[in-house]
Amino acid sequence: MDRLLPILATVVSICFDHDSLQSRVTPSSLVISTCPISTLQYLVEVLDVGDRLVMPGIVDCHVHVNEPGRTTWEGFWTATRAAAAGGVTTIVDMPLNSIPPTTTLDNFHEKMAAASGKCFVDTAFWGGVIPGNQLELLPMIQAGVAGFKCFLIHSGVEEFPHVTDEDLHIAMKQLQGTGSVLLFHAERDVPLSSEEADPKEYSTFLKSRPDVMELEAIRTVTELCLQYQVHCHIVHLSSAQPLALIQAAKQAGAPLTVETTHHYLSLSAEHIPAGATQFKCCPPIRGVANQEQLWSALKAGQIDMVVSDHSPCTPDLKRLDSGDFTQAWGGISSLQFGLSLFWTSASKKGFTLPDVVRLLCQRTAQLCRLDNQKGNLVPGHDADLVIWDPEKEFEVKDASIHHKNKLTPYLGLTLLGEVSVTIVRGRVVYKQGSFSPTAPRPHGDSLENSDKTCY
Repeated sequence: MDRLLPILATVVSICFDHDSLQSRVTPSSLVISTCPISTLQYLVEVLDVGDRLVMPGIVDCHVHVNEPGRTTWEGFWTATRAAAAGGVTTIVDMPLNSIPPTTTLDNFHEKMAAASGKCFVDTAFWGGVIPGNQLELLPMIQAGVAGFKCFLIHSGVEEFPHVTDEDLHIAMKQLQGTGSVLLFHAERDVPLSSEEADPKEYSTFLKSRPDVMELEAIRTVTELCLQYQVHCHIVHLSSAQPLALIQAAKQAGAPLTVETTHHYLSLSAEHIPAGATQFKCCPPIRGVANQEQLWSALKAGQIDMVVSDHSPCTPDLKRLDSGDFTQAWGGISSLQFGLSLFWTSASKKGFTLPDVVRLLCQRTAQLCRLDNQKGNLVPGHDADLVIWDPEKEFEVKDASIHHKNKLTPYLGLTLLGEVSVTIVRGRVVYKQGSFSPTAPRPHGDSLENSDKTCY
């Protein structure tokens, strides 16, 4: 049964101020009402959170759940529990590495069926653009996908092939006028030297994915974006070299956005040990100087948002036995720790709590066109909240990780900012290290985008 949930706090909430058009921190008492007034005397529950912070729930718009098909890697049950434990109240699932990928209307329906009844937080879905599926794009928009993703380089899985320039022009013409967005894994193959090097050394892998691969891919994206005026989005920017190109395109009128990830802001190439393949991802983690440029771009507004790019796999695919970076799967598990990872570094670099809301909640909700219900504490929006202590440290331990596979480069790190309570649409889902006994089964919704302007 739904209940009224007053939240009492002293430092409390970060909410959107319509007069200043900015988020602000304000002392507050919040009331979440999901029931008729006549029933309030029976259903009142008070959640006193003291001086902890109440904030809009995180919207993580870059998550690989891998269900159906690769549920040994992850799945909706474990991924969304990890999300809830990290204050994430909405995830957007990528169209790969599930089998089948979300590249047709039938496959989208299969993905929705796989998610049904298994999600502890709300879940939306990206579709995929691959060679030859252009006639599936409009039906998938009508069915409610948040947008589409494509690769300009081999995706790592055979069932999601990368697109050619011709494929891109066809897809962009299909998407014109729809209001949808096309996401790009922005790396392109370039000629590389074939010198022999130790595959256990991280530098060997790093040299195999140089900055110019991102630069050339983003050059293509900006040209397409300007030509077709379709919203284009660059996922997981790791290199600072394309920033000037991105800024020039935006100033020229390109409807272009860009994200970076927690691992590019938290980890650096100089500190990755030999054989530590849990650090491998694509594009790669680069050096400290590059990382500082990403932080500067984030502060200047040149990078629009920060996401997890949670991309797990089974431990054997990480090739820890051989420590071979060239053969290991590229992906980092971090869905549960994004808020704390970001705040651990951002709090030392002059970022404020409203910046956290802007970069992890509002902008990500806007990208997947859920900002009419997610990402803000305003009347009429879903009551998605994270209650957390920005001053409390904790250690990442194996026993506390809710991802299916515990392997992560963050194991053993001490992070700043501990999540206490996660509330999804007014229901307490996670509280003080445990999942709510009042919600023993998942209540997360599958979100279908309602902005269907293509017909």
